[in-house]
Amino acid sequence: MGVEPDRSGDNVHELGDHRPARARGGEMRVTEYFNIGRSQREVDFVDVDVDSDTLSFIDPRALSAMPTPWAHNCVSRIQGYFQVILDALMDGDTRRAKYLLSTLREPNETHLGYSKGRPRGSGVGEKIAAEIYEALSASSAVRTGMLQDLEEAALFVPGIGPDRVSDLAVNIIRGQLIDFTQEACEYYEIPMVDSVPSGPVWDSRRKRWESYYTQLPLVYGTPLILVPKSIVRRKLQFDPQDYYTHHILPFLEQEELASGGSLVHLLRSGPRVYRRDLKLKYGVGKETNTRITVENPEILENYRRLKDQHPQPAMDHDWLPGGETEEEFDWDALLDKVLNTPVGKAHADIYHRNVEALLSALFYPHLTSPRREFKIHGGMKRIDIAYVNESRRGFFYWLSQHYPAPFVFIECKNYGKELKNPEFDQLVGRFSPSRGKFGIIAHRGFGDKDKILRSCRNSAYDDHGWMVVLDDNDLRALVEERIELGVSEFSLIREQFEALVN
Repeated sequence: MGVEPDRSGDNVHELGDHRPARARGGEMRVTEYFNIGRSQREVDFVDVDVDSDTLSFIDPRALSAMPTPWAHNCVSRIQGYFQVILDALMDGDTRRAKYLLSTLREPNETHLGYSKGRPRGSGVGEKIAAEIYEALSASSAVRTGMLQDLEEAALFVPGIGPDRVSDLAVNIIRGQLIDFTQEACEYYEIPMVDSVPSGPVWDSRRKRWESYYTQLPLVYGTPLILVPKSIVRRKLQFDPQDYYTHHILPFLEQEELASGGSLVHLLRSGPRVYRRDLKLKYGVGKETNTRITVENPEILENYRRLKDQHPQPAMDHDWLPGGETEEEFDWDALLDKVLNTPVGKAHADIYHRNVEALLSALFYPHLTSPRREFKIHGGMKRIDIAYVNESRRGFFYWLSQHYPAPFVFIECKNYGKELKNPEFDQLVGRFSPSRGKFGIIAHRGFGDKDKILRSCRNSAYDDHGWMVVLDDNDLRALVEERIELGVSEFSLIREQFEALVN
């Protein structure tokens, strides 16, 4: 990887974006700018406003909860980078710490966070790096070795909030986000431009910053980096006010009650400590979080454990930028694209894409991060669509608690004939204990449903895996349920699955 100067704020407009600019004033989403023909519900990335910034943040904790190699790579880089900084600060290596922070800047390419306006110069980046260095070097949470992960800095370090954590994460995993952007552009047919500066990319092996030229889409002449919608949140899971209110204060309350101190009031209902008194005695804010946690590290240990057990779910589409409400979204139009696809091999790809758009909208936020033509066995086999099972409630959550289902696989068959054993065997051949053993076959409805169920039940009885088969009428039923209830309960999928195991 050759080291090149970072020119991301210079003459990028000369690199080839000839799309005419429009009058500012209204929002212009990525899907609109590139005429993708899909909405936020139908795409895998955050459909940001390309003229401004969207009040959402990348949460490193969301990455930790995703069972994918891409997410694991991101987590490894963030943890590795932050540990290198912590080591430099603990060792008093000021020069090293400042170098590690020197390239950090507001990542305008993602259009996430608090409004930053148009891309700004290197002076802003230098100021941000200096502020973060001063905040970390002055924190006793760092000096005592209590701090472990980047997101924990938001609990204890003044000046580091969700925007700074998100900006830091973007800078550290910029290379992985570029990979995601290129894959998304290829699938959604978004044009990219050659020789666009990558910006600073963290080399985890050499433990240094590098940059290179790459392919990226441009909006109004400036680079765009897309972000998976499954890893953004309105607020971070590690929240300083949540930590103080629900963990620090209850701990202090129990300490006061145990000691019988002056803050204890004897009431008819029993002894009580008022939180206003605790705040006056111990203080509020991150300094208090730090002081009490340094003295009682078990508070943070319990907090970490709780957050691991109950990860924050992905944002609903109503909260995502450009995400239409249930009342606004035209589910029938999305379904019609599937039902009106001509049957036959010549239209297999468009059927595949239409099914993916529909299921991605229906399944989110239970199933996220759809991967088309998902490669396994070193690329020798491919799965039409693979979803990450991040469900926190309902059928897919229950499934993940009782059966191996970290991923859910979809095979699309645009056949004008009934399914045969090879189609079932194909899906079963994609299963494994680590990837998961649950999948769905989408087909056009030819054949005997009872016979199809028998084939799926035989596979389940032989412990080969669990398959549900959805035809056009089944997809229509799923959409009708969504329109009627406003949420997807996946009743039909649950009933078919119960028929396999009962």
